[in-house]
Amino acid sequence: MIAEITAIALAAIFAITLHEAAHGYAARALGDDTAYLLGRVSLNPLRHVDPVGTLLLPGILLVTQLLTIGRVEAMFGWAKPVPVDFWRLRNPRWGMVLVAAAGPGINFALAIGFGFAAHLVTATDAMVPDAALDWVLRFCALSMLYNVILACFNLLPIPPLDGGRILVGILPAPLARMVASTERFGLLIVIGLLFLVPYLVPGFDPLRMLLQAVALPVLDAIFTLTGHGGGR
Repeated sequence: MIAEITAIALAAIFAITLHEAAHGYAARALGDDTAYLLGRVSLNPLRHVDPVGTLLLPGILLVTQLLTIGRVEAMFGWAKPVPVDFWRLRNPRWGMVLVAAAGPGINFALAIGFGFAAHLVTATDAMVPDAALDWVLRFCALSMLYNVILACFNLLPIPPLDGGRILVGILPAPLARMVASTERFGLLIVIGLLFLVPYLVPGFDPLRMLLQAVALPVLDAIFTLTGHGGGR
């Protein structure tokens, strides 16, 4: 169980923290050095760890599920958001779109990268103990899964999620202002969709629907692209 917990925890932490790091790198490249000056343009996961969102909540979900049902079916968490001053970007509107897209973009890239990395791991099976080989392959598979789920979830068109920021950047100004005005309620909307709606409306689980309708087909496509056949 310890091996499973470490594989799950590391896969989730790297997916979440590198997502935030990508926002910082993109913002700096496009003219805003706010995150850089605060030390947040870094691939060091410790710079992006939120004690509650990256460690405590995912840890509780992980241990609770392993102890009760013996497997992990759901994971939720967040890193410290990278601060971005969109008005300091050379082109604030399209810069916001690119900065927002960088997070999901790196997650998709990581999912593909881990898919190819698994081939390199299996090619060294004669030189690696079976237990270590199984752990690394499990880590690669979980990393593919978590990166795809994180990317798809963040592309929901709800500010302050990345999809909401992208939507604000591409809509005409009147509609963009209307969508942007919902940002103050964005996190409440997300939490409601994740936890409150499934409780109040049995059988209606928006997160599971997103997983089944979007994330799993994307994961299947990445498995096929990286030479593993269908992912399900």
